[in-house]
Amino acid sequence: MRKDRTDPLKGKWESPWKKLLNGLKWYGTTFHEGNLLTKISFFIIGLANICRGQIVKGLLFLLLELSFIGYFILYGFTNIQNLITLGTQEQSKVFNKETGIFVFTKGDNSMFMLLSGVTTLFIIAFFVVVWSSSIRSAIATQRLKEAGKKIPRIVDDIISLFDSNIHKLLLFLPITGLILFTVVPLVYMILMAFTSYNQTHQPPGHLFEWIGIDNFKLMLLSKDTIAHTFWPVLGWTMIWAVFSTFSCYFLGMLLAILINMKGIRFKGFWRTIFVLTMAVPAFVSLLVLRIALQPQGALNVALQELGFISHSLPFFTNVVWARVTVIIVNLWIGIPSSMLITTGILMNIPSDLYESAKIDGAGPVKSFLKITMPYMFFVTTPYLITNFIFNTNNFNAIYFLTGGGPVTLDYFKGAGKTDLLVTWLYSLTVNSSDYCYAATIGIMIFAISATLSLIVYRRSSAYKNEEGFQ
Repeated sequence: MRKDRTDPLKGKWESPWKKLLNGLKWYGTTFHEGNLLTKISFFIIGLANICRGQIVKGLLFLLLELSFIGYFILYGFTNIQNLITLGTQEQSKVFNKETGIFVFTKGDNSMFMLLSGVTTLFIIAFFVVVWSSSIRSAIATQRLKEAGKKIPRIVDDIISLFDSNIHKLLLFLPITGLILFTVVPLVYMILMAFTSYNQTHQPPGHLFEWIGIDNFKLMLLSKDTIAHTFWPVLGWTMIWAVFSTFSCYFLGMLLAILINMKGIRFKGFWRTIFVLTMAVPAFVSLLVLRIALQPQGALNVALQELGFISHSLPFFTNVVWARVTVIIVNLWIGIPSSMLITTGILMNIPSDLYESAKIDGAGPVKSFLKITMPYMFFVTTPYLITNFIFNTNNFNAIYFLTGGGPVTLDYFKGAGKTDLLVTWLYSLTVNSSDYCYAATIGIMIFAISATLSLIVYRRSSAYKNEEGFQ
């Protein structure tokens, strides 16, 4: 008696490579065990469904296969070839002696070829999913027929979409939108990092080409100006992320503790005062402060009128001043949200812990260090990681306040001393059209953020000791 093999793609977690090998083995076993009709369905998908009574489902599979073959004959082969070459014919102009003017000849567009190639790859992936589904359906109908059981009709399949398979119905549109509007553009931008798509290679006048990991070598290892810019910008990005995250966190916690202390009256009023800063959009506050801190802004003028200073303070013109300024201004935006989060957590700390500590002779500082801080770190570790990643990519705080300045000539193409990697990426994209460098920076931002997040979280007590404070 033949054993019923379970689908290797379902069950406990396996490594991707092992899962792929098991999947290929499953298809091989299915082809071997399938009857003639099932074997033919590996090549003419939907045939087994049609012959076994699932006519509508089988015709849908067959229509998708014919559509895929037609698309590949008309466009697919060309798109894959263009994806490999990214174009061979540049746009050129030839002088027409009869008309006395230059005539432009149409050239290839590397950008469109890259996008078309990526789209074709996803269409191929979609067809592989359809093909896989048809094989599963073919072997399932074969086994049902061999067991003498009823083969479900199209009506039964539709009914199951509102019952046992409702997850497929509900997730279809979100997953489709995610693939079309997030995954495809993301893959397109990632591949751009491995091309020479910069200011001097703008199609159709100048084609760009595949250059492998040269952009990463140029960014990380070369003696070029772009490498001398990347490392200082990365260093400042990390310094900014650490200071902006933990300064807001600790000061917000301190503010929450002060407001929650016994004897403090009108607690709701004080919380409301600080929360009002969150009611104003952050970019509005940043733009107002940017104007107020200019050499002729309200703050410098007021300090001069009062006689405290004789010259305007260099909030945005001096490197140290500019960096300290953005960190301090960020407190205005970040402290209220940290205060609200920590307030709720502080209220959940059992009061008997503090009473026991007080009986044992522990003062406020020791109670804070031994009770409050461990509990807060345990609960808020995911928040801290999320906030750190957010500040690593905090575009608004830098762009609307300093614009990345002060700009220095020793940095690559106008990058400034307060630029983060994300604002430099924006500048490379919008101002200088160096898309390949911007895509390279984007990949490295993701790699750094993901690596730090995983390392910190896996080493935190929130991951290692889930039951510690329960």
